[in-house]
Amino acid sequence: MSDTRRRVKLYTLNEDRQWEDRGTGHVCCSDEETSLTVTAESDGSLLLESKIITSTAYQKQQDTLIVWSEAENYDLALSFQEKAGCDEIWEKICQVQGKDPSVEITQDPMDESEEERLEDLESAHVLDLPACEPEHLEEIAELVTSVLSSPVRREKLALALLSSGFIRKLLLLFRSCEDSHHRQALHHLYEIVRGVLFLNKASLFEVLFSDDCIMDVVGCLEYEPALAQPRRHREFLTHTARFREVIPITDSELRQKIHQTYRVQYIQDIILPTPSVFEENFLSTLSSFIFFNKVEIVSMLQVRICVCVVCVCVCVCVFQEDEKFLTEVFAQLTDEATEDDKRRELVNFFKEFCAFSQTLQPQNRDAFFKTLANLGILPALEIVLGMDDVQVKAAATDIFSYLVEFSPSMVREFVMQEPQQADDDVLLINVVIKQMICDSDPELGGAVQLMGLLRTLIDPENMLAPASKAEKSEFLSFFYKYCMHVLTAPLLANTSEEDHDLTEGSARVNPVCPDNFQTAQLLALILELLTFCVEHHTYHIKNYIMTKDLLRRVLTLMNSKHTFLALCALRFLRRIIGLKDEHYNRYIMKGNLFEPVINALLDNGTRYNLLNSAVVELFEFIRVEDIRSLIAHIVDHFYPALESIEYVQTFKGLKGRYEQEKERQSRGLSRYRRDARSFEEDEDMWLNEEEEEEDVSDTGFDKSKSDYGKFMESEKAKESQDKENQPKRSTTGSFKFTFAHSAAANASNGSKPPPSSSSSGSRPAAPPAGHTPRTGLVDYPDDDDEEEEEEEEEEEEQAPRKRPRLGS
Repeated sequence: MSDTRRRVKLYTLNEDRQWEDRGTGHVCCSDEETSLTVTAESDGSLLLESKIITSTAYQKQQDTLIVWSEAENYDLALSFQEKAGCDEIWEKICQVQGKDPSVEITQDPMDESEEERLEDLESAHVLDLPACEPEHLEEIAELVTSVLSSPVRREKLALALLSSGFIRKLLLLFRSCEDSHHRQALHHLYEIVRGVLFLNKASLFEVLFSDDCIMDVVGCLEYEPALAQPRRHREFLTHTARFREVIPITDSELRQKIHQTYRVQYIQDIILPTPSVFEENFLSTLSSFIFFNKVEIVSMLQVRICVCVVCVCVCVCVFQEDEKFLTEVFAQLTDEATEDDKRRELVNFFKEFCAFSQTLQPQNRDAFFKTLANLGILPALEIVLGMDDVQVKAAATDIFSYLVEFSPSMVREFVMQEPQQADDDVLLINVVIKQMICDSDPELGGAVQLMGLLRTLIDPENMLAPASKAEKSEFLSFFYKYCMHVLTAPLLANTSEEDHDLTEGSARVNPVCPDNFQTAQLLALILELLTFCVEHHTYHIKNYIMTKDLLRRVLTLMNSKHTFLALCALRFLRRIIGLKDEHYNRYIMKGNLFEPVINALLDNGTRYNLLNSAVVELFEFIRVEDIRSLIAHIVDHFYPALESIEYVQTFKGLKGRYEQEKERQSRGLSRYRRDARSFEEDEDMWLNEEEEEEDVSDTGFDKSKSDYGKFMESEKAKESQDKENQPKRSTTGSFKFTFAHSAAANASNGSKPPPSSSSSGSRPAAPPAGHTPRTGLVDYPDDDDEEEEEEEEEEEEQAPRKRPRLGS
């Protein structure tokens, strides 16, 4: 078993003057090299190797801390599990430096100027303090204030205050001055106690914050000279702030540490004024004092939760009586019969416990959250989040955020293992979505937080591990089946349609467009989440949008008086078009979904604003990326309304692209026709030559054996093959070919020409009976796209469409 006396945590002070946990290990002091080494208990790696230098100032704090600086702005700290281990290492440090182990700092700081050194050499070695009497309080206050600029004099004053028990004498004097209402003396005591705190010495904090002194320290700080009436901090700490034991605490040391930490935190955050730039470093030790207290509290609370390591498997187990107790705590949390105050206390306890756990090492923090998950924290949150108490829901949301941040996969696994009941409202994710939708905060602060958590849960980026492929597919299928309809419910409800005002193929609806600012904010959050889904969920969101005709409903929000909401709807469309997916493009064209965007641009008029720029950027993207199907649709349907816009060249550029495509298609058709006529002329010349040969021949000639006979046999074979591959008649009565015939060929057979298309001229017809079809010499690959466009336009012509509202 490892020596727990030498078990330590290693901390370093970062640039923000916050202590960072570098790991847990075991410390030893080498006699040969006189150095401190810390070896990690997890993998045996070396966390620290620091040589003990005689000029380095080592400081012992709170019986279990050793703090020192190795370079400028590089502070280190060792936090021991046991006081005996700290004393042992401290004795060895003092032995190397030739110091008495009874001291709490081995060296005086030597960063003062030479002038200050001379002053200190001239002064006495021991600082004499004035008598602790009311008439000398002003002199003491001036002395305390004057030493703050000199590190050496601060150290001498701290030693003088400790050696003579001067602080306790001051606090006794405070009681007598307060009883006699000696206001001037109380003002001086405020300056003295504030100055003593700014000495920034942990040894003084141990006295000031002890149980018998801390309330008198708070009392001194109530009498700020700038205030006409003293504050009532002691009244708040003793009567208003009550300590509630959700989990019974029998350890008196733990209880005392919790009380002390709360009161010191109150002094730092509430009582002391915000320090100036000059004073901000004076309280760094106070921040460290609070931090290490919190670490110690969490460690002492975790005595109930043991981490057991068996071979390479790490499992978290709880003592049997504690597991039973915590199970009862969760049962009380979810029991409807539990009083509101009691439930609020339970939720706040778990919230604070989760917050304190952030100071633990990663492996210990993981064990903590796994323990909570095993005990049923997620089912409990599922019930608590649905309660009406605002404070309980806020605390439960914070706990849920800690769990999602810790392991999104753990939350997803729980959600998918929930029993699939007839009512989807009981699912945890649906409960979270409903809390987001029903947030009563006018600024929707809680809704924004929950939206971020939902985004984390549905983000495929944290499902990229090979083992998570099944998780990604299963969870997204689950989410779109059981949860997506809950998320989009407010959107669909606020963009409802009136059947009598809606015609097929038209994007114009009669919506109940949200004018309420809070509702508009909520819809903007939902659209932001849906836009994220478009970017990261390909199949699932595409299927949902097309099945529910969701884009049409979203674009009705272009009519909203809230510009930010119209921009969110436009951003949703922009993300869809940015995918350059032809399935989406055909859906947009068939539904005529550019109409509300064009109307918004025209209604905006000549105003140069964000909406105008966003719409123009959308069409500029289509032009630059040369999305031909959308370009043809926009020019065919909307160019007359857009051609008057000349402050940008975007729409004229779209028209130019459209004309180029038509010209290219026309050139391709002409080339085919020229090639076909050349083939006919060559055939006629060949036949004429064969007839002349027959006239000059004197003997019989077997045509079947000649080159011409072979050619005709091959042509007949082609004809029979073409008949077998004859195209099927489509639902519109026309045919589909990969090449075009002339209109004259159709007329010679007496067939009725099909409806014309705006993009490709006359439609192809079946060849006349008994005529050999001639295959085009060049088969252009773009003809397939051309025919698809023609077929879609015929479908649009057959479907009734409401006339768009377009103005110049």
